[in-house]
Amino acid sequence: MAKGSSRQGSGTGKTSSADKSLPSSKSAPAAKSASKSVPATKAAKSSSATKAASKAVPKSRGRKPPPVVLAKPKPWGWIAAAVAVVVFAVAAIGYAVIQANEKAALTDPDNIEGLQTKSFVASQHIDQQIDYEESPPFGGEHDLEWADCMGTVYPIQIRNENAVHSLEHGAVWITYDPELPPDQVDTLAGLVQGAPFTMMSPYPGLSSPISLQAWGNQLFVDSADDPRIEQFVTALRQ
Repeated sequence: MAKGSSRQGSGTGKTSSADKSLPSSKSAPAAKSASKSVPATKAAKSSSATKAASKAVPKSRGRKPPPVVLAKPKPWGWIAAAVAVVVFAVAAIGYAVIQANEKAALTDPDNIEGLQTKSFVASQHIDQQIDYEESPPFGGEHDLEWADCMGTVYPIQIRNENAVHSLEHGAVWITYDPELPPDQVDTLAGLVQGAPFTMMSPYPGLSSPISLQAWGNQLFVDSADDPRIEQFVTALRQ
């Protein structure tokens, strides 16, 4: 009985030793896990390389390609502005030329219809009454003193000798028939009053209602509204 127990016991002991030498069920999954770890590392590296490659390639972000320009567009706005400036300049120059021509026409005594001219020697001063050929006189010998001609309207006749001296200094002398209607006298006075080197006075015995005198120039008119009066004053007054 005792021997049988010992064999059985020894047999049991061998079995335990054999069992220990066999691989356990837990070590197999570990091996599998180890075998799987190698390809996982490669996959990680491959994923990183793919991401790096995707970053290196620029994305278009959905932008459309620029249009193809066949010709440079013309700056129509600047062209229109330049044309407007040129037109304005031409118009301004044309207006200035017209104004200059009109002024030249007014200041040219040759354009006054009916103007009488005569040459006189200046600076002939005498202290006596002079018998003039012209009436009213508009040049020749004259008194040493000259009549006031700074926009003066005389209500009575003045001496010829003093008036002619004023003409020598560039004045215009307007004379009128004492029978001239008052409204026309007022019209003439409006041209004279306050105007330097201009004077007017009644003159009995005129051959026309109104006459105008400047040194070497004379004009007879029938009405105070005659446009030649202003033309005469503008062209011949100093």
